[in-house]
Amino acid sequence: MLVKTYGSAVYGVDALTITLEVDAGGAVTQGKPGYNLVGLPDNAVKEGYFRIESALKAVGYKIPRIRIVINLAPADVRKEGSYYDLPLAIGILAATHSIPATEVANYIIMGELSLDGTLRPIKGALPIAIQARKEGFKGFILPKENAREAAIVNNLPVYGVENIDEVIQFFEGKKELEPTVVNTREEFADNQQFFSIDFADVRGQENVKRALTIAAAGGHNIILIGAPGSGKTMLAKRLPTILPPLSLLEALETTKIHSVAGVLAKNSALIAQRPFRNPHHTISDVALVGGGNIPKPGEISLAHNGVLFLDELPEFQRSVLEVLRQPLESRQMNISRSRFSVEYPASFMLVAAMNPCPCGYHGHPEKSCSCAPVAVQKYMNKISGPLLDRIDLHIEVAPVSYEKLSENEQSDENSEKILAEVIKAREIQAQRFAGQNGIHCNAQMESGQIREVCQLDTAGQILLKRAMERLQLSARAYDRILKVARTIADLAASPQILNEHIAEAIHFRSLDRENWAG
Repeated sequence: MLVKTYGSAVYGVDALTITLEVDAGGAVTQGKPGYNLVGLPDNAVKEGYFRIESALKAVGYKIPRIRIVINLAPADVRKEGSYYDLPLAIGILAATHSIPATEVANYIIMGELSLDGTLRPIKGALPIAIQARKEGFKGFILPKENAREAAIVNNLPVYGVENIDEVIQFFEGKKELEPTVVNTREEFADNQQFFSIDFADVRGQENVKRALTIAAAGGHNIILIGAPGSGKTMLAKRLPTILPPLSLLEALETTKIHSVAGVLAKNSALIAQRPFRNPHHTISDVALVGGGNIPKPGEISLAHNGVLFLDELPEFQRSVLEVLRQPLESRQMNISRSRFSVEYPASFMLVAAMNPCPCGYHGHPEKSCSCAPVAVQKYMNKISGPLLDRIDLHIEVAPVSYEKLSENEQSDENSEKILAEVIKAREIQAQRFAGQNGIHCNAQMESGQIREVCQLDTAGQILLKRAMERLQLSARAYDRILKVARTIADLAASPQILNEHIAEAIHFRSLDRENWAG
């Protein structure tokens, strides 16, 4: 008997429905195996036969010793992972008349089986659920741990199960499965903007707070350079507290990526806060941008709609840093290999921190630097000029004095107050870019939009020309200064970019003018 069940494969951040055609019948002839699986399955899919056999035995069923042929269609697409165990098991039972086959084709079924029949969680439940709803399936049966994640998709019944026996009884009509229900908007509202840290905890550093406010208001990349203990990491970790809350669409995009990567917390549903990713400097380029034998999103995609924080920037391998250049411009990551090509979104804010020299005290007001000038220059040159060009704001973080540190009163410049300023600036930008697909803030402007939005008067042009000549800035740095100046003007609710806005934007290109060689 020929039976079809349906599973799904995830490529990039989208799902592709896979048809599992199970044909059971005929005796096994000598010299030919009784179980044949075709359609480009990998080893994890092939090994599923042994898990399926043990799981069915544990719940009182067995695979008949007859010839079984299973095709995974489309047959020219590689199938990877152990998540086809459950649909394969149900297909075999239906094709061998062990359970009724009338309803099995109406559901997307996914799950990895343990030898005792229990189900292990899968990756990519959210994009699979989205595709299942799009194709009009009656429901989605999957492991219970993934049910809340998939249930944020409306108008698709999602059934979380713990054991294959529940699925068998469901198709036999002996048991009703309860759909998992998640109120997406309520879930989203309950988990937004809850932080245990605040900018009020920071003593001093008003100039850095100002720079981070500008970065948050315009979505700009920023680098903090200063001595050890000056507060670079502390300041960077508080940046998400002043970023505008995620929209529901952004939350769904972010959750989708984390679902595919398999890094969602157990029984979680929707990511409602902007991600903050902080990879160690020993990370490989593949781990950063994504890919691998079984392609998965990297850290830059996990930081989509949020912040990627690279601490101790010069300690990262040069090859790792250079792969950042393309996604910083295009805000997406295209990974092409001989067997596949996938695309991951990568619209993130880059926040980097570094010491000014190997010992960390070059230019320190109190401690002397033990590094030779050549060593300082070599250390700084670990960051290439093209990468530096793509960072809008360069901030020198000075050490905080004892008097500031010992103050008992918290700063009145807290995250809530800064966030209000940022949101007002973002509202101006939302009106400016209304109807322009993919442009939401000043940092995302293309060259043509910069010329239109960032027009300067004669005095501003003269000021910027002098800065370009004196600092020997590139054309990309010129665009960055204009974008930052536009954001500063938005924070001041000024329709025009004034001289003081240009001057402040130029001030934030400090690494272009000292101790740097690209």
